[in-house]
Amino acid sequence: MSAQPAHHDGPVIPTPPLTRGALREAVKCVSLVDLPQFDLEAGRAFDEASQTGSTAPLQLFLRRWGVFVAVKRFPTRAARLHEAERISQDSTADEKTFWSALAEINSILREAEREISA
Repeated sequence: MSAQPAHHDGPVIPTPPLTRGALREAVKCVSLVDLPQFDLEAGRAFDEASQTGSTAPLQLFLRRWGVFVAVKRFPTRAARLHEAERISQDSTADEKTFWSALAEINSILREAEREISA
């Protein structure tokens, strides 16, 4: 994959289907460093689904990583989330700044959730 221009604000990859294989390929494109965590969580979800006879662990896994990819596929959105998370963890931030950062985090995650649910 080629490097994206600094001014690019669109998605770096298309929205993948919510399948393990498609999400794995998407994670490889948007955040290769997170691929080991993806594989670890996929194995855990499969094991839990096998042990319980429920597909819920697999569905939760796919939704969690679908949201992750939805955020990361837009570099500006990912940067906004990272900055809001940084601010929310800053012990020197005042209360208004803290709550504003939390609202931004929630807004970004809701937007990503809507995208994968469409």
